[in-house]
Amino acid sequence: MELTAAASPAPASFDAWLASFGAPLGPVAAGLVSLLEPTGACLAVKSMATGRYVFASAGLTELFSRTEQGMVGATDNELMRADEVQAMRRAEQATLAQRGVVSSEHRLELGGRRREVMVTRIPLGSEHIMALWSDKTEERHRESHLQRALQQLEQQQKALEQMRRELQQGSGRDEVSGLYMRAQFDDQLLREIDLSTREHREFTLVLIALDAQPAPEGQVLDHEARQRLLEGLGRMLRANTRAMDAACRIGEDLFAVLLSGVGLATAHARMEQLRRQCHAQIVVLHGQDLGLSLSMGVASFPHTASRQEELLHAAEMAVKEAQRRGGNQVVLASIPFGLGG
Repeated sequence: MELTAAASPAPASFDAWLASFGAPLGPVAAGLVSLLEPTGACLAVKSMATGRYVFASAGLTELFSRTEQGMVGATDNELMRADEVQAMRRAEQATLAQRGVVSSEHRLELGGRRREVMVTRIPLGSEHIMALWSDKTEERHRESHLQRALQQLEQQQKALEQMRRELQQGSGRDEVSGLYMRAQFDDQLLREIDLSTREHREFTLVLIALDAQPAPEGQVLDHEARQRLLEGLGRMLRANTRAMDAACRIGEDLFAVLLSGVGLATAHARMEQLRRQCHAQIVVLHGQDLGLSLSMGVASFPHTASRQEELLHAAEMAVKEAQRRGGNQVVLASIPFGLGG
């Protein structure tokens, strides 16, 4: 059964207007209002036959600065500019045509200030529309300020990376990350093994894999986005490793850090701190934060393994375990027990 309002003039109170519909609409709508009003939501009901508001909550009345005369009985023509009224009318017609919930955003000039509002509408029968108004002005301002800040950060990151590339030309470092490459890593690893064997001290190998990051649209990140992430990881590793440590790029998305004279527990704590810092790092492309997520595998010499190949394998297995757990993890390689004795 279609429910319509009485043809008489709009009742003075919303309760009286609801009563004109009868059950079950009245109790349902009244319950909705009682839930929304304590939250400060702006709720309105408009008659499509007259174009006049038959109900408006206090928040909407304040939004339109009509605290004295109120909103009930007013039309959009009295409240807004002609182009704003047309946009409202189109959204209302879409709501009636679709017979369901329709949301639209509107920019309104109210009291000499531009306001951005989200209006979610639902038809009440065929002659009335209930609308929930949300003032998004401050939220949109914050989004705009954040976007400008991200764009400035992106320009700074690009400038720093270009300067770093120019300074490191001919240095034998990886152009993208600014780190040493596989050949230097292999040499340093052999030196660490020799030094630790002779001096009976421990060192730690950390393998770091860049986690797969889906693009916002669900697509795989393109080449430029991957370059930004690799640059960001390079910056973090250069800033968070000691001069005696070797931070290298040893694969397409794989990095290694040799922590000289550092035990397994200390290495785990340092890498966990680095993981958190990287996860909080802002890497920007086209004004969007890409997010930097890493999987890390930590192995020590000689406790995890006493041979080069075994040490690398143990760290690789730990990285794969971190990825298997969903990424953004630091995993310690297992220490074998009972070998050789």
